[in-house]
Amino acid sequence: MRKSNIRAVVGILLLVTFLSMPFIKPIQDFVSIPNSMTVFQHKNETINLPEIKNVQQSVTQSEPVLKAVDASTFESVDNGQSSIIYEFANFPIKKMDVDVLNEYKVIPGGQSVGVKLQTLGVLVVGHHLIETKDGNISPGEDADLQVGDVILKINNHEVKQMEEITPFVKEAGEKDKPLQLLIKRGNETIKKKLIPALDKNEQAYRIGLYIRDSAAGIGTMTFYDPKTKKYGALGHVISDMDTKKPIQIHEGTIVKSSITNIQKGNNGVPGEKQASFDRSNKPLGSIAKNSPFGVFGTLDQELEDSSWNDPLPIALSHQVEEGAAQILTVVDGEKVEAFDIEIINSVEQKNPATKGMIIKITDESLLNKTGGIVQGMSGSPIIQNGRIIGAVTHVFVNDPTSGYGIHIEWMLQEAGIDIYKDQKKAS
Repeated sequence: MRKSNIRAVVGILLLVTFLSMPFIKPIQDFVSIPNSMTVFQHKNETINLPEIKNVQQSVTQSEPVLKAVDASTFESVDNGQSSIIYEFANFPIKKMDVDVLNEYKVIPGGQSVGVKLQTLGVLVVGHHLIETKDGNISPGEDADLQVGDVILKINNHEVKQMEEITPFVKEAGEKDKPLQLLIKRGNETIKKKLIPALDKNEQAYRIGLYIRDSAAGIGTMTFYDPKTKKYGALGHVISDMDTKKPIQIHEGTIVKSSITNIQKGNNGVPGEKQASFDRSNKPLGSIAKNSPFGVFGTLDQELEDSSWNDPLPIALSHQVEEGAAQILTVVDGEKVEAFDIEIINSVEQKNPATKGMIIKITDESLLNKTGGIVQGMSGSPIIQNGRIIGAVTHVFVNDPTSGYGIHIEWMLQEAGIDIYKDQKKAS
């Protein structure tokens, strides 16, 4: 055989070997081992790692933080820093740093809350035609104002409520001068000119826009941190019902709400909690942020008493297990109840993401009452093994028994709570 043919055969064999390496089980296991891991100490937290043939694991630490249970299992005995070393033929081939932190605890929610938002400026939600002596026109559409635009200023004056726009429109129409608008479109700030038109039937000047300055709805409280007074709810952003875009808020409040009725969910048709707001209209607290991870702010009043008033530790995404769990939510009045669910899948996440878990309602009493996950249930905390692991966020439209959940770590981070601060033991 020629040397060139031998080189070709060897090259092909090496290529096949290289391409097949990711599919070899020991290599898969080795690649899956992270460079670092953080866990919260919780009843002797256990770290389970893949056992690789002919590869030994050992612990290096200045203080007793981890204890080897067997070749692939390690148990936390104290908070602090440690390292797990992988060795092959007494030669170190990989090091995994481990931080064991003190438990971080928050009070789980489950209470139904009413959400009231005041938009940042005045939101454009549609266009309409005005009947003038020269025909039907929409000044707002002609001025290229789009659905979802936020009117921040008119003639250099800030506007926060719809009523504030009328005097400017009347004056501009009577003086036959255009309105100077400053609008926010996505991340851009744009200037526009709009000429009001005289409605020949009402003899009043109009701008041909449907606008809104507030929004309201219901959701579920996820957690409350008694140390910082901060809370998180809903687990997803609140969007305008017409524009389908996230509402940019100027200010907002949450109030107590009571579930009065439930519209049961079916395949293709999501169900809904129906609720009444607290008649006193006294807010529970303020809303500082409306983000993809929920609504967040501080509480001024105590939450409604429930059987889960004591703080519970949280779990990070890699500590979530597939299998049984519970959600806390309200289906009648203001009573918080626990219902059984199953964690179908949980993704270990290094960076914030809104969809970290797939969950399924298994509790027959909840299925009979709601058909599964319904609107208004978003934010219901998920409890597993005595820890808060996340919150319900979305329902699968074609299967109301199932939906998505968000990991609690990202909601705490969005609330401005640093679960790592001052946790590490000084070395």
